[in-house]
Amino acid sequence: MTTTPDAVDRHIERWLPVVPALDADVEGAVTRMIRLTRHLRTVKERVLADLDLPAHEYDTLHALAGRRGRAAPSDLAADLAVAPASITARVDTLLRRGFVRRLPSTVDRRRVDVELTDAGHAAWRGAMEIQGAEEHRLLGTLAPAERRQLSDLLRRVLLVAEQPDSAPETD
Repeated sequence: MTTTPDAVDRHIERWLPVVPALDADVEGAVTRMIRLTRHLRTVKERVLADLDLPAHEYDTLHALAGRRGRAAPSDLAADLAVAPASITARVDTLLRRGFVRRLPSTVDRRRVDVELTDAGHAAWRGAMEIQGAEEHRLLGTLAPAERRQLSDLLRRVLLVAEQPDSAPETD
């Protein structure tokens, strides 16, 4: 374990006298997760700006790629938790950019599917590779067994957060 203090250690030192009951381990873990999430979001925003790819377009390409490159608009709307009309507008924009095409459905002749083009796949993949490189740079400081342990620990915490009654009650 590293003993080099980071910004969160300084944050905890500042708050312990103010909140003596502060659990430094909980505060440290949560604050580090927040800062890492913020860092990765900033990297994603910069990558997408550099690639001239708005976040909603990237998200749509990502959802489509996750469905092996072809899906019904209603499936994309469900994946992205947006209204079907929003997907229509997104698909129209991606179509104009040459990132997707509309094709007749193979399962229902009344339906139209959306399919990634080579250009759409390349745009999605390019953004993914740059973001992935940063994720690997950050987690590369850990040995493979440590990365697995971190993932397993975060899974345990997330499972609690995903329980329906896990949200704190408010008055």
